[in-house]
Amino acid sequence: MGKALEITDNNFEEIIGGDKPVLVDFWAEWCGPCRMITPVVEELAGEFEEKAVVGKVDVDANPVVAAKFGIRSIPTLLYFKGGEIVDKQVGAVPKNVLQQKLEAQIAV
Repeated sequence: MGKALEITDNNFEEIIGGDKPVLVDFWAEWCGPCRMITPVVEELAGEFEEKAVVGKVDVDANPVVAAKFGIRSIPTLLYFKGGEIVDKQVGAVPKNVLQQKLEAQIAV
């Protein structure tokens, strides 16, 4: 079963620059809604293991990446394709919403 990658200021560009779509969950330990969607993000990491990359950025530990994308409220989930943001979701939402957005990027 796949697990969400830990994405940091140091490896961010390398991870989003690949040829697979990438879902990045910007979160923090103290954020209640972030903890609510963590199991969903982990499930998606397993379900899309072959087709996409699913990772998490702790905004407290990685302020450079969070600032670069203007992350002001968390959780914020950004979808990347070819290193570019192609979709965005702010706040905790049901799994099917995140799943559909990720499937849409795989289909393109």
